[in-house]
Amino acid sequence: MENVPLNDTTPEEEARFRVFSEKVAGTNINPQTLLATDYLNHFNEIVMMLEMIPDMVECLEDAQAWQPKSYQDHFRDSQFRDRELAVEAYDYVPSHFRTAFEDVITQMNSLIAQAVERISGMIAQGVDGGELREACSSASRGLQTLMDVASAIIHGSVTRFDQREIDGFLGR
Repeated sequence: MENVPLNDTTPEEEARFRVFSEKVAGTNINPQTLLATDYLNHFNEIVMMLEMIPDMVECLEDAQAWQPKSYQDHFRDSQFRDRELAVEAYDYVPSHFRTAFEDVITQMNSLIAQAVERISGMIAQGVDGGELREACSSASRGLQTLMDVASAIIHGSVTRFDQREIDGFLGR
């Protein structure tokens, strides 16, 4: 990695970033962003639950119980080999990556909450199985798209969606 100055950072912040970038070499933490894709496993859980609901309505309870978890809390609770380093490095993620990453995670959490509420209402109203399947699939696809964006950010790209696009994922 070349020594290109980071945007909007003080010399001290840049120095700390460089230290952590070297520390994460050889781990599953990206040295450019100081982020790890393992965090996305938290969202894989809810994707699987959403996909199972049309065939196993009782999975709705698990989906309703799913809670957002911060990046650092995910790693504190995980068996990830470099979990302590992932937690510590997060404070030094370059701001342009961190802001984009936190924005997409907020969008993912919002999409999940909206989808679970919508699917719960559909089940309570006895909506037909085909419509329920489409709602679950739509939410799952939208969440997968946002997870792809989060993964791209973790790997060094910065992409964002606006609320209109997120609503489109839910078929609204």
